[in-house]
Amino acid sequence: MKTPVPGPASDPAADGPVMVSLYEAQKKIYPRSIKGLFARWRWFFVFATQIFFYGMPWLQWGGRQAMLFDLDARRFYIFGLVLYPQDVIYLAAILIISAMLLFLFTAVAGRQWCGYACPQTVYTEIYLWVEKRFEGDRQARMRLDAAPMSPGKLWRKLGKHGVWIAIGLWTGFSFVGYFTPIRELAAHVLSWSLGPWETFWVFFYGFATWGNAGFMREQVCKYMCPYARFQSAMFDKDTLIVTYDAARGEPRGGRSKKADPKALGLGDCIDCTMCVQVCPTGIDIRDGLQYECISCAACIDACDEVMDKVGYPRGLIRYSTERALEQGWGRREILRQVMRPRVLIYSAILAVVSMAFVASLVLRTPFKVDIVRDRATLARIVEGGQIENIYRIQVMNATEQAREFTLSVEGLPGLQLVSDPKVTIDGAQALWVPVRLRLPYDGAKPGSHEIHFRVDSPGVGEVREKSVFMVPR
Repeated sequence: MKTPVPGPASDPAADGPVMVSLYEAQKKIYPRSIKGLFARWRWFFVFATQIFFYGMPWLQWGGRQAMLFDLDARRFYIFGLVLYPQDVIYLAAILIISAMLLFLFTAVAGRQWCGYACPQTVYTEIYLWVEKRFEGDRQARMRLDAAPMSPGKLWRKLGKHGVWIAIGLWTGFSFVGYFTPIRELAAHVLSWSLGPWETFWVFFYGFATWGNAGFMREQVCKYMCPYARFQSAMFDKDTLIVTYDAARGEPRGGRSKKADPKALGLGDCIDCTMCVQVCPTGIDIRDGLQYECISCAACIDACDEVMDKVGYPRGLIRYSTERALEQGWGRREILRQVMRPRVLIYSAILAVVSMAFVASLVLRTPFKVDIVRDRATLARIVEGGQIENIYRIQVMNATEQAREFTLSVEGLPGLQLVSDPKVTIDGAQALWVPVRLRLPYDGAKPGSHEIHFRVDSPGVGEVREKSVFMVPR
């Protein structure tokens, strides 16, 4: 954004407004690739998360897809578990458990989720690897971008983006495969008969992957991710973070490998800026804790490599805590501070919610019942002077075997179910059953009377649902 500012009146050359930019131009970050312990851990999580994400839709379980969120049929399949929209409480429990896990892990170990397993980090690592294959490492990429367009530069750029787009589209295809059976989806793609909404989401998710991991990268972490903004509420002085040991490193400065830093009045930091060059968000960890830091530890690997070359001890940049740096603690003292009140509270809440969630899953009745009264006819007189009410009962079989269900009713003397009390429902299917109840004419006073339907299946359990029986005046 630019705004006009009037030129000074005393300046004869100022014949118009001067444009002053209110925003700094975004500088492209060229992370240098690095090898080391934490780089290997990052790639371990890249492989682990992508094997799960890309492979899970293809895994079969009992003749069907092991994990499938079938929105058309309104059923969620998670291995042997079948969930219906009425099971939204389980989704809420999973979200609460995930949030508590995030709070707990952040309180103990900072933003290591961001640095190792966050999808944005994972796909950025993959895209950077592809970029390096086509354009080279940091310096080569900077020279290529600064060079004029040429056939060599064109094919490198086109090749890189071709692979990026292919990865994005495969990611979008795999994502949609969680909602449409992926084998059917693949057949539709091969026959060019993909449905409109599947087409939209494959391309939308593919475009988002290409854009976020290929172009936006650190900007997603710095400006779009809300976690970076509220992480400070979960941090304290005993949270494990990537830290620079200023007491050991300062004053920084270059020197010969053979020089004695103490004689020169220097610390161990040789000001090589390798920690900045490898940082995916472009920060200088020597400036202290910053919200842009995603705790990926690339700077630790880079600094340890430099320390090895100059013959200094490792750990100038390391995982530590603010209190540990202030007190000069070692690893043992840091571990002692893990079980502090905040961590214990998070752990207790997480344990209670998790146990309640597991117990609910274990004890749940594997079928559900919904009762709907026939609103067109609240009550009517039928042959024999009896009063009849009509209902529709939906029985949802959440097991994957065909089951027989028996319907019965209680609540009023003489109340009878005149429809067929037995119904058979296939596995993972739901069925609406019309039900007629009759009561002798003088069996109850006029008005609304509470009754209870009971639906049971041998060896599975029973479900009771409340409704009302209307007696006309």
